[in-house]
Amino acid sequence: MQLDERKFLILQAIIDDYIMTAMPVGSRTISRKSGVGYSPATIRNEMSDLEELGYLAQPHTSAGRVPSNKAYRLYVDHLMKSVKLSPDERERMHEHLVDKSKRVEGVIRAAANVLSDATKYTSVIVAPKLGTLKIKHVQLVPVAERTALMIIVTSAGIVKDTVITIPDNLDADDLYSISRMLTQKLADQPLEGVRQAFAEMLRDASDNRRLLGDALQVIEKRLESEDQADVIIGGSSNLLGYPEYADVNKARNFLAVLESKETIRRVLNRDGSMEISIRIGPENQVPELNDCSIVSASYRVGDHSNGTLGIIGPTRMNYNRVISVLDFMGRALSDVLSEYR
Repeated sequence: MQLDERKFLILQAIIDDYIMTAMPVGSRTISRKSGVGYSPATIRNEMSDLEELGYLAQPHTSAGRVPSNKAYRLYVDHLMKSVKLSPDERERMHEHLVDKSKRVEGVIRAAANVLSDATKYTSVIVAPKLGTLKIKHVQLVPVAERTALMIIVTSAGIVKDTVITIPDNLDADDLYSISRMLTQKLADQPLEGVRQAFAEMLRDASDNRRLLGDALQVIEKRLESEDQADVIIGGSSNLLGYPEYADVNKARNFLAVLESKETIRRVLNRDGSMEISIRIGPENQVPELNDCSIVSASYRVGDHSNGTLGIIGPTRMNYNRVISVLDFMGRALSDVLSEYR
């Protein structure tokens, strides 16, 4: 048994209705929809066939049908209609990014909020791994006796800082000279280049070898770290308003996944293309997300650093709306962050 044009039409109508209502869909409901044009009896027969093919399920004997994950996959691959955001909505979303564009972290956090507000689902943005970025500037600032703040600025405008111990014979002018040397040696270097540059400096240095060694450890740690700021969540409680998450245990498990930054990074790991990725239910390979779909896209910071933005929602999410929002935001975020190259 294969899907003919009538089955496609009825299946699409069922999915569209279920996305809007979260209620099992009956044949009479579909027969009343504009553009369907089939009797309830004909639709019931087709629904039985679609159930046999694995595209529909019947929660209860007397209930209507609900789409399966197989149906959603067919829907996003072949049946879904594209939608366009209005010019006003695109402008509002872009303005939220520009308003907070003084630092990369602010732009990314604003983007997470815009995504969750625009879709009413949970948004996730993974920042570029700092190890893939290049150093632009290093500054040692005295803050107390034998103590300085080491500030590292990357090519993405991301600032990492930490307090380090310095020899007691160094004053502010000495720290300025060391900062200038570090910036000259390390500018435009990825992490591996930083290690090589430090090896040369340590080999040639007669003074301050311990300070240089400590500085290398700090830079390695800060550039390799994947702390919580690298994964930003927007609208984490949005999904709790959907009937799928009325169950307390299901809601608790979902929130636990959001707290696991490593799980989020793994699920949203992408190849860097701007093409939209859609994973439905078990395709996410995380049991707690079996009732969720994740739609994701990439954005760029500079020429070589890629991050990922995504939407997590129920499998009956409004896919065409989500895809339009993600496509626009991925490009807008890349444009806004291009100034940090």
